[in-house]
Amino acid sequence: MARYVLRRIGLMVPTLGLVLLVVFVVLRITGDPVELFLDVNATPQDVAALRERLGLDQPLPLQFLRFVWDLLHGDFGLSLSHQQPALPVVLERVGATLELVSVALLIAVVLGVSGGLVAASLKDRLADHVVSALAVLGQSMPSFWLGLLLIQAFALELGWLPTSGSGTPAHLVLPAVTLSAYLLPNFILVTRSAVLEAKREPFSTTARAKGVGPLGVLLRHVLPNALNPIITLLGLQIGHLIAGSIVTETIFAWPGIGRLMIGSIYQRDVPIVAAGVVIVSLVIMVTNLLVDVVQALLDPRVRV
Repeated sequence: MARYVLRRIGLMVPTLGLVLLVVFVVLRITGDPVELFLDVNATPQDVAALRERLGLDQPLPLQFLRFVWDLLHGDFGLSLSHQQPALPVVLERVGATLELVSVALLIAVVLGVSGGLVAASLKDRLADHVVSALAVLGQSMPSFWLGLLLIQAFALELGWLPTSGSGTPAHLVLPAVTLSAYLLPNFILVTRSAVLEAKREPFSTTARAKGVGPLGVLLRHVLPNALNPIITLLGLQIGHLIAGSIVTETIFAWPGIGRLMIGSIYQRDVPIVAAGVVIVSLVIMVTNLLVDVVQALLDPRVRV
């Protein structure tokens, strides 16, 4: 098991290197941050000073090496809009994003697995058709549209919840529900398929032959053997969930890293964008590593 974990950690190094290369290239080809940040009244001396401060007056290979070297020391540069080091600015927002993503993931997993179990247990009955139809409908619904509908219904019409912002559990409800709807249908459908497949296995037939009740067969024999596809889906969807949080944070003015990065992209604040992408990439890689470790503990074949 230790060798498997070390191998997975080793694979994170080239992945992070590729992320840094892509970030560097994209930030360089999408425009000159010096010209976009300074106004039209800037003098050539101002342009040259800012270009030298950002290291943009050096050859590209040297810029990349300096970029990687500074990042290895936790130095992402000085934010052009906040006028302070970029890393602390980004880290201040990470907690809010992780809070939103964690609650949304909990809602999606609990309701998705429960819905999938109900649909599989009542296969081809009314409950199965209703749950499956809702799952397909949820997959077809854009998150930004759902967020606006929830604001209109529960914040403006009923007045039960705030429209945006943060600070209380009530502020978390609408963005978490909106973000969880992004994954909920997938968990329902994958759980349903995995449970139906496990119910056809010989161990399920043997358990029923021994007199174990339907609920006992489902919870003690079928569900544990159906967890692998669910955990695999969890690992695959974490990145999509964090990406989806950018739209959700923008709609509900949630003070997370996604909203910060959107504003920084418009302002061409290169240090903030670079710090945000690297931090998000590290979070995704670490969570995927944890998911893989859990899956390897449940199924030793994964370690091979």
